[in-house]
Formats: sequence, C-alpha cells, structure tokens
Amino acid sequence: MNYIVCEKPRQFHLKEKAYPSRNSGEALLKITKVGICGTDLHAYAGNQAFFTYPRILGHELAAEVLEIDKNQRNIKAGDKVVIMPYLSCGRCIACRNGKTNCCVDMSVLGVHTDGGMQEKLVVPENILLPANQLSDQETAIVECLSIGAHAVRRANLESGEQVVVIGCGPIGIGLIKFAQIKGAHVIAIDMNQDRLDYVKKYLGVEHTVLGGQQAVEHVKKMTGSQMATAVFDATGHKGALESGVDFMAHGGRYILVGLSKGELTFSHPAIHAKETSILCSRNAALVDFEHVISVLENGEFPVASFITHKVHYTDMIANFENWLQPENGVIKAMVDFQ
Repeated sequence: MNYIVCEKPRQFHLKEKAYPSRNSGEALLKITKVGICGTDLHAYAGNQAFFTYPRILGHELAAEVLEIDKNQRNIKAGDKVVIMPYLSCGRCIACRNGKTNCCVDMSVLGVHTDGGMQEKLVVPENILLPANQLSDQETAIVECLSIGAHAVRRANLESGEQVVVIGCGPIGIGLIKFAQIKGAHVIAIDMNQDRLDYVKKYLGVEHTVLGGQQAVEHVKKMTGSQMATAVFDATGHKGALESGVDFMAHGGRYILVGLSKGELTFSHPAIHAKETSILCSRNAALVDFEHVISVLENGEFPVASFITHKVHYTDMIANFENWLQPENGVIKAMVDFQ
C-alpha cells in the first residue's frame, strides 16, 4: 500500500509497504480523508514540539471500517468512523480522573506515533466513533473542531459572556463557533484581515480587530472598558500568548489553546491584580467529539467554506509547501486517500 512519510523537515516521500494486519481489540481501517492541521504544518517546517522524524503525519482522519470485532459501540465493517487520535494509558492519575486528553503517557497518532497518511491503518477499536450520518469531509474535521469545543467547555463559559479569541485559523474558528453556541459574544483578533473577514461572513462575528499595537484599545472601546471575561489564544505564538492577558477583564480567565515550544513570561503584578485564572487546554475528550458530531449533523458549522483546499494524496507533496503561505488563503486543506 502507499503512504507518505515526513523523513525530516521539509522532506516528504511517497513510499510503499505491506498492508497491516490487526490483533484482537483492534480495527483495520481504510483511510478516506486526512485534514491538514497546524501540527502537520509545524512538523513539516521543523518547529513542532514533542516531535521526532521520520513520521507518518495525519491525525484528522475519516475512515471506513474493513475489519473489527464485536464492540461496545456496535461499530461494524462498512461503517464510517471518526478516529479519536489520542492513545491514553487508562492507568495514570489523569486517566483515572477522567482526563484522558492529558494522559501522562499520551501518544497522538501522527505526532508521537505514525498517523493516517496511508491507505490503511490499524488502531484500537476503543478510539473509534460511528459517523455514518456525516460526509467524509465532515468526519475529517471532527478532531480539529473538538479542540475548540474542549477549550470552551474547560472555560465553563456562560451565556452572555464577552469573549476574545486570538487567532482565526482552524482552531480559532472552532473556538468562535462553540463559544457562540454557548451564547457568548465574541471579539475576534487576527493579524490577517482575510481571516477576520471570514469569521465575520461565515460565523457572524460582529466585532473583529486587526492585531497590532492598538488592539487592546479597540477591545477596550468595544467592551466599555470592561474587557473580556474569557480570552482564548489559538495562535501558539510566543508574543501573542504573553500579551493575551491584556485583553482580559479583572477576575477573568485566560485559556491557552495554542502551543509554543519555549518559555512564556508574564508580569506577575499585572496578572495578580486581575486574579487571573490561567488555564491550558490540551486535545479533547470523548464528550467533546460527541458534541462536535452533533453540531455537524445539525448543519451548524460552515463546512463548505472551511475546507478551502483539496488534493489527492498523490499530489499532496507538490502542494504542501504552498499551504504554509498566508497569501494562498488556506484555512483547512484536505487530502483524499480514495
């Protein structure tokens, strides 16, 4: 079968290997679609944390079941499935407390272990969710959107809250949508005007702010000097992460969704005066995946506009470099393995 491997930064190869075989408790899958995540882009560029080469990328996956044993979710051969790509141990303190998304021994498909950029894949059956009501394209964006759904749940948003989302890439777009579903009022911030235009047009965001030196003043005016009770960073950029608390109201919380490789520095007097709650949000849990599947089934997310670039896997290597360039207007690229 064919697969694509990232041998080292900025070097993909299309190769062949034998078909995999499964053991009891595992499922053999045919991969149909692979969504390209910021993690994939960072891994290709050589600046992804917790990453080693060579690696088969791909953790935003749509698949069809080829073989599976009898299982608790009643998934059968021929079913379409969402893959929760987080392989947790089930034994550590986080897993025992229901936080499998931050397992001590977490292994993520396409990051710590080989992922879905291959025609067939074997995975544990317990990370599969039925998705027969979704299209393959919808199925392949469930994991991406679950990141935002989890962060919003972690922030415990209430209806009517004023929220700032920094970064309007795929994760930020998901954050905005799930904050809106909770009834929050969102101010979106980005350095790219096209991204701001997108969330205004397709998500109905009323207030957008172009990032820069005047951004804090703009948010101050929009909130009547109160600022936002919840601020989400979806950039992973060191400067943005360190300055996000400036948009937060006194008594608010700051949710770090984007991941930076290095250290962050905050002014303690500034965050202390606001009694800041700093929360990190990692991956997603089963309940978040189920919520996203429900939202997609109900047609509440603009899938058609969200997926901006589509290629067959045989053309992916030639196109991948272009997806790194902001001027090409990529929101979500998707690779077809059928």
